[in-house]
Amino acid sequence: MNALVTPAAPAPPAPSAPSAEMRPVPRRRLIAVGALVAMAGIGAATYWWTIGRHYASTDDAYVAGNVVQVTSLVPGTVVSIAADDTQRVTMGQPLVGLDPTDSEVALQQAAAQLAEAVRQVRTLYVNNGTLQANIAQRQANVENARDDLRRRMSVDGTGAVSKEDVDHARSTLKEAQAALRVAQEQLASNLALTHHTTIAQHPDVARAAASYRAAYLAHARSTLPAPVTGFVARRAVQVGQRVAPGVPLMGLVPLDQVWVDANFKENQMRDMRVGQPVSLVADFYGAQVRYHGRVAGFAAGTGAAFSVLPAQNATGNWIKVVQRLPVRITLDPAQLAAHPLRIGLSMRVTVDVHQHDGASLDTLPAVTPLSTDVYASVGRDADANIARIIVANAG
Repeated sequence: MNALVTPAAPAPPAPSAPSAEMRPVPRRRLIAVGALVAMAGIGAATYWWTIGRHYASTDDAYVAGNVVQVTSLVPGTVVSIAADDTQRVTMGQPLVGLDPTDSEVALQQAAAQLAEAVRQVRTLYVNNGTLQANIAQRQANVENARDDLRRRMSVDGTGAVSKEDVDHARSTLKEAQAALRVAQEQLASNLALTHHTTIAQHPDVARAAASYRAAYLAHARSTLPAPVTGFVARRAVQVGQRVAPGVPLMGLVPLDQVWVDANFKENQMRDMRVGQPVSLVADFYGAQVRYHGRVAGFAAGTGAAFSVLPAQNATGNWIKVVQRLPVRITLDPAQLAAHPLRIGLSMRVTVDVHQHDGASLDTLPAVTPLSTDVYASVGRDADANIARIIVANAG
C-alpha cells in the first residue's frame, strides 16, 4: 500500500523592487525645489519693493465723454431732419428744421413797428427846430407889442391917444408874452424826449429794436444747428413732431474730448496725485495700442456715496466693503485722433505713482469748460438788421 504523499508548500514570492511612485524623493531634490520657491518669492518681493509698489493698476475703468443735447429754444413743428445716428456733423451744421411760417409773420410785424418807432422819434427831433422857430417868432411879437405900448405911453395924457388904445396895447403885450411862455414850455417838453440821446438810442426805438431782436431770434431758432463737432447719438425726433423748448431731440458726442474714469480701490489712492503719468490699454484695440495720459482729478466721493441707492452703513447688518474712488484721466489728443475711442469702452489703467508730490484734491488746476459760439452769429445778424432799418427810416 502506497504511503500518502503530502504536496510541498509553494515557495514564497521573491520581493519586488519598489515602484517609482513609492520611491522616496531624494533630499537634494527637495532642497532644490525649496530653493527655487524661495528665490521666486524673493524675486517677487524685490520686484514689488523696487517697482511694483510704485504702480497702481485697475481694469475697472471706462471711457467717458460729453453728450451734448440738442434741444429747441422755441416751440414748433419739425419739418426736416438733416442728420441721423452714427453720422458726423460739424459745428453750425443744420440738424433739425421747424416750421418758420409763424416766426416769419412775427418778424415782419416787428420790422414794421421798428420802422414806425424810428419815424416817430425822428419827428420829435424835427419838432425841436420847429418849436425853436416858433419861439423866435413869439419873441419878435413880444418886442413889437412892447414897442407899441412904449410909443403910446409916451404920448399918453396929450390927447394923441385914448386910454382905450393904451389898455389895448398893454393887453397885446401880455398876450404876446403868454404865447412866448407857451412856446418855450413846448420846446422844453419836446427836448425832454430827445435830450442826451440819438434816434438809434431813443427809448422808443430801443424798445422796438428789442422786440425785433426777439422776433429775429425766434425766427432764426427755427433751424437747430450743431453746437459742437461730433457724432450723432440717440436721435429721438421725428418729422411732423411738435416739440417744446428744452426737450432733448438728439445727442452729439465729440469723440476728440473723451477721457477715462478709472475706479481705484481706496487703498491704492494714498500716493496718487494730479499730473502723474498713466498707461492705458483698451480692450477694443488690444495690447498693441497703448495710450498715454495724465491724472486730471479725483471725484469728491466714492461711487457708492453717489449711487441712486447709497449704502446705509449704520444698519446692524453692516459688511465691510473696500470702496472705489473714480479718478479722471486725460488722454493724448494725437493718440485719440489716430485710434479713436467710444464712450463706455473698457480700459486697463496703470498709474505711475513714483512722484507723489503733485497737486492734491484741494489744489486742482482750473479746467477750461466746453463752450460753443454757434449762436453768436444770430445775435450779430439781428443787430445788423436793426441798424439797417434805423438808417433807412432816420433820414
